[in-house]
Amino acid sequence: MTQASPKVGFISLGCPKALVDSEQILTQLRAEGYAISPSYQDADLVVVNTCGFIDSAVEESLDAIGEALAENGKVIVTGCLGAREEVIREAHPHVLAVTGPHAMQEVMHAVHKHLPPSHDPYTSLIPPQGIRLTPKHYAYLKISEGCNHRCSFCIIPSMRGDLVSRPIGEVMQEAEHLVNAGVRELLVISQDTSAYGVDTKYRTGFWKGKPLKTHLTALADALGDLGAWVRLHYVYPYPHVDDLIPLMAEGKILPYLDAPLQHASPRILKAMKRPANSENTLKRLQLWRSICPDITIRSTFIVGFPGETEDDFDYLLDFLHEAELDRVGCFAYSPVEGASANALPNPVPEEIKQERLERFMAVQAEISAAKLQNKIGKTFKVLVDEVGAQGAIARSAADAPEIDGQVYIEDATGLKQGEFVEVEIIGADDHDLWGKTKGKSSG
Repeated sequence: MTQASPKVGFISLGCPKALVDSEQILTQLRAEGYAISPSYQDADLVVVNTCGFIDSAVEESLDAIGEALAENGKVIVTGCLGAREEVIREAHPHVLAVTGPHAMQEVMHAVHKHLPPSHDPYTSLIPPQGIRLTPKHYAYLKISEGCNHRCSFCIIPSMRGDLVSRPIGEVMQEAEHLVNAGVRELLVISQDTSAYGVDTKYRTGFWKGKPLKTHLTALADALGDLGAWVRLHYVYPYPHVDDLIPLMAEGKILPYLDAPLQHASPRILKAMKRPANSENTLKRLQLWRSICPDITIRSTFIVGFPGETEDDFDYLLDFLHEAELDRVGCFAYSPVEGASANALPNPVPEEIKQERLERFMAVQAEISAAKLQNKIGKTFKVLVDEVGAQGAIARSAADAPEIDGQVYIEDATGLKQGEFVEVEIIGADDHDLWGKTKGKSSG
């Protein structure tokens, strides 16, 4: 009689980089014959991949660990919050093991200790693209770990360490496996995507027998040959980012750039330990748009940073009006345990933070609405994410999954998840578009 495979429950919290860590652990678990359980009750133990970036994420992670302990009793903790083991042990002393982020081998060691693998010779091999937690038509492609920046509001380097770039041949191999498995969109992520290769002095690697430099421009160019959409996230606007824009204009990669600017006031940027020249940023935006008029620029900002005055905030709003960014996320500053910004003077009262957040988002909503209104009557290629009785939900090149807008298609007859379709835009609001199909697209 075949021995039943041991079952592991898995909870994945946090950002796309943590999601990739989860996918790697799940792939290894399946490779070793473990089954993945969809419920606490059927699992022999539970792994919780945590987030620890801000207080609300810490609370969510601790709640998830507590729920897993209550429902199952055997819990292994990994992820960013795992770098602060004392916080986890104080709240939940009965967890079996705690590891930090990007620690697949340590997680597997703990799983082996508390739930030894079965030795079933008939266990099926995993597919080459591994186990993924995203829909089958898009996937996150993590190109490096860690970060060399020391932004005063961030503790990621203390959790994930300094920048470590993956070998470019390994990245390309993973990307090819994903595309061969049906992935239509590759979302390139890391903590600092622009810095890819800095730690290796842009060492030359190899892909299909040809030399390929460990550099973001070379990687983007090569990924563009695979036939999928390639979307770049977390791209700090270093000078060499300008070299990516012609690739977008040529259609090699999506005309989409996610550049986290965080603020515009030089005084606040200096306190954040960020590049402090917003005038130069405006010139760069003009340059990018002159090379690739269709480019979508997304960014994130923090309001209510310690010491932010009304003048600093007005400076940020003026920048927003001038920059006319397409997609924007904004957060009220939240103290993070261990961040040097906590020691800065003149913290902004919570009610003022929230008031500034609302004002900021109201300005951006006007900008976004005007930009989307200009798309009515135009035709765009979109990627179908969901199909239901009421129609389909898709995304254009301007929309990353889960963080940007969507394109609602009312007549979804014959449409399938993961296919490209041409859509004429017939309506818009502050964030989303409505359209009708004009025909299938080949890719």
